[in-house]
Amino acid sequence: MPATPTPTPTAIATFATATPATASPTSRTTAAAPDVDAFTRPYWEAAARGSLLLRRCLACAKAHHYPREFCPYCWSEDVGWEPASGRATLYTWSVVHRNDLPPFGERVPYVAAVVDLAEGPRMMTEVVDCEEAELRIGMALEVTFRDGEAEGYAVPVFREAQEARASWGARVGG
Repeated sequence: MPATPTPTPTAIATFATATPATASPTSRTTAAAPDVDAFTRPYWEAAARGSLLLRRCLACAKAHHYPREFCPYCWSEDVGWEPASGRATLYTWSVVHRNDLPPFGERVPYVAAVVDLAEGPRMMTEVVDCEEAELRIGMALEVTFRDGEAEGYAVPVFREAQEARASWGARVGG
């Protein structure tokens, strides 16, 4: 059996920034720009307004994320959008020190994370405005949004929750 070729960084970058066949020459999907379609448009428009949306199944009442047109728990197609509280706890994280894909290489080091949203779903994201030494499993987080990478859209990221910072400052005399 012939060996499977290993993709080169150039091939990976080309794949990550590939232009869809239906896109105009000036529009490009990149690792930092969301792939917006008719289904995900409400999610991205809400994010641009500073609101995080989730999908909730009307049949079994479970919330889920990433947005899907069906419930991953009971397979019902009776799902709808709802605003999330924006609260989460840190489940796990990793500090990325090298990433050759634009625009991530300009941000290193950054904290790639998985958070548990207050509504139940787990979400891949980034933790911002927090030193690595301050990160703790279970720490309270709140959503904020990074904009400017894709015109008209914002990406949800998380930072330490205001109330957590306030209570920590009170405990350490700050």
